[in-house]
Amino acid sequence: MTTPLAVATNSERAGTARHYLMCRPEFFSVSYAINPWMDPLAGADTATAVRQWEGLREAYQSLGHTVDLIDPIPGLPDMVFAANGALVADGRVYGARFTHAERAAEGPAYLRWFADRGYETLEASFTNEGEGDYLTLDEMILAGTGFRTDVAAHMEAQEFLGRPVVTLRLVDPRFYHLDTALFPLDGHNVAYYPEAFSAGSRRVLERLFPDAVIAEAADAEVLGLNAVSDGRHVVINAEAKKLSVELENRGYEVVPVDLSELRKAGGGPKCCTLEIRR
Repeated sequence: MTTPLAVATNSERAGTARHYLMCRPEFFSVSYAINPWMDPLAGADTATAVRQWEGLREAYQSLGHTVDLIDPIPGLPDMVFAANGALVADGRVYGARFTHAERAAEGPAYLRWFADRGYETLEASFTNEGEGDYLTLDEMILAGTGFRTDVAAHMEAQEFLGRPVVTLRLVDPRFYHLDTALFPLDGHNVAYYPEAFSAGSRRVLERLFPDAVIAEAADAEVLGLNAVSDGRHVVINAEAKKLSVELENRGYEVVPVDLSELRKAGGGPKCCTLEIRR
């Protein structure tokens, strides 16, 4: 359940206070390559990543959102990408089962965090990477497949959560998770990059969201769609200039952040943010 945030009288859009789980990138590095963004030879600077991540957390808190933290674990440099850790809806937690061995221990760690706090949890039987490939709207959950998440996991999530799940196929390896190619603007509309999806999935998106914000390649390629919206404010990578202008034209308030160091591992604001929906 979300609660209304105070909004200006001249705004037609109302944000809602959200509850997020994040993981400080104390052990962040780019020491292996499991997506096209990662280059172990170039590496990444942990101190810079921490500073940028702190800016993201502060942005959420300044907007009135609640941020809980899970302790980072040595040897899991991608644990900062909390969105991949689970899918949470109506107080139920569907756990992640990662594709790559390098991240396998993250799923149990996130599921344990929720179980220890009394949430109803389900350990997944099928490969899925949490909110990386599941994005929740009011009437449905959009679910990505093609690179990381097994379609069978879509059905398992639907059965456990009791919410309809719509499958979308990703076809561009740069956009290996759904949350790199699409984000919910509110409970009933989205922004997305069409070329990241199969032809059939594009038709589904056009039918479901005729008023969607359509991103151009330049903004998608700086992970501009790995954004987080509370219905009014959109926290977005600062480099996504045209997309930011379009969002402002639609009446959203854009909150730009710099996560360029974390982008070296393929992550942005949404990757760092797991929403806890009760």
